[in-house]
Amino acid sequence: MKRRQLGKEGPWLSEIGLGAWAIGGAWQWGWGPQDDRDSLATIQKALDLGINWIDTAPVYGLGHSEEVVGKAIAGKRQDVFIATKCGLVWDDRGRVRNNNRPDSIRRECEASLKRLNTDYIDLYQIHWPDPRTPVEASWEEMLRLKQEGKVRYIGVSNFGVDLLETCERLGHVNSLQPPYSMVHRVRYPEVENEILPWCRAHGVGVVAYSPLQNGLLTGKFTRERLEQLPRDDWRRKSEFFQEPLFSQVLELVERLKPIAATYEKSLTQLAIAWVLQNPAVTAAIVGARRPEQVEEHVGGSGWEISLDDRRIIEEMTARIFQKGQ
Repeated sequence: MKRRQLGKEGPWLSEIGLGAWAIGGAWQWGWGPQDDRDSLATIQKALDLGINWIDTAPVYGLGHSEEVVGKAIAGKRQDVFIATKCGLVWDDRGRVRNNNRPDSIRRECEASLKRLNTDYIDLYQIHWPDPRTPVEASWEEMLRLKQEGKVRYIGVSNFGVDLLETCERLGHVNSLQPPYSMVHRVRYPEVENEILPWCRAHGVGVVAYSPLQNGLLTGKFTRERLEQLPRDDWRRKSEFFQEPLFSQVLELVERLKPIAATYEKSLTQLAIAWVLQNPAVTAAIVGARRPEQVEEHVGGSGWEISLDDRRIIEEMTARIFQKGQ
């Protein structure tokens, strides 16, 4: 698989990274049960197909995702780039909250090292902003962890330009992990118009998450499937799974089908390729729970959508999403 450099001074990552949220069996998000054997097979399939990095977090399954990743990379640590996060902690009842205080970040780092069974983390990221903690204090602790060799690169997730600029003044931000997809760009244009250009100008790598918009852009999601989601499934609270956005996404999917067909690609592969063609994007993080899903995802790398078709997709998306406004 083709690789790209993460920012101006980072490592070379495969264009697609394996997202390990669901393989944690994250019951608190309503993902439902996940067999660790399937998870290990999925990770191995990703490595066999050229994916050289995995994105996880302590909060995914309350530590279980990191434990599974740690088992999967045993004996091959030098060949796998591991990205994990800090800033979302939980109590004895599994209730999650933000905590970006320096002492908490350090405790989380030590706990992640143990769960991953490694003595260093390749990319350590602040998961979400914490309004109760000055970002300067959080980032200074991240810089200390890097200086100590516990982590090799440091980044942030879900940060805007203002916070990115504050961090960059203290020490270089190696990466940003933002949500980005065909439909997310219409709902939140600041990502494409402000955040991604800032990252490109400052040599900050971008590893975009949710390129399939939580599965909606795969073409496999229907109204019937939405009704079948468990009541505690986190997607029920997402605006994209509610009206009018849900119907608008379904309409877009239907209109994308003939475009994907011209390239002999699936809708999933089209959506991934679209994200990868933004010049600011280093890689797309795509989650998987089964090996066959990874086999489809890698087909989103290594090809390009024509300029004319990109223009058609973007004009069509804007037109569809303007209807309900």
